[in-house]
Amino acid sequence: MCRNWIAVASANHVRIGREAGFMQVCHGKAAPLKRSAPGDRVIYYSPTETFGGKDRLQAFTAVGVVKETEAYQVEVHPGFHPWRRDVFWWQAMETPIRPLLDRLSFTSDRASWGYRLRFGLFEITGDDAELIAEAMLGRPLMHIDRAHSAVPAQYNLDNLAL
Repeated sequence: MCRNWIAVASANHVRIGREAGFMQVCHGKAAPLKRSAPGDRVIYYSPTETFGGKDRLQAFTAVGVVKETEAYQVEVHPGFHPWRRDVFWWQAMETPIRPLLDRLSFTSDRASWGYRLRFGLFEITGDDAELIAEAMLGRPLMHIDRAHSAVPAQYNLDNLAL
């Protein structure tokens, strides 16, 4: 059974990973990435536009599926060797979280809805993943047009319904 994850990073970092086809969480730590598995769905939430910035964004910024490869380490610069995992990212709209707060189970406590987002990577329900994916993709993930989805054969959309 595939699992569903929320990963947290600034939008500018998410866009780098989206363009290059990878995810990186918790400042490059390996352990959180190794909890994910091929076929798992990943949705990025970005509290800010830039890392360390005060430019609040509070939006979902990427949605995709973990590829068959294992987590791997790269050298970004001397002394920084983060772990990454390859992901197939769908073309999606960045979507504000606020209109979805009342409908997501992980934000049901409105007073402290952002608490779980502090963990960097956490599992969510399939219903929450479907709700977010539909908001980002404009239709339910299970109804994406197979002819225009550009999903590699091993990521058959019939098996990826959230």
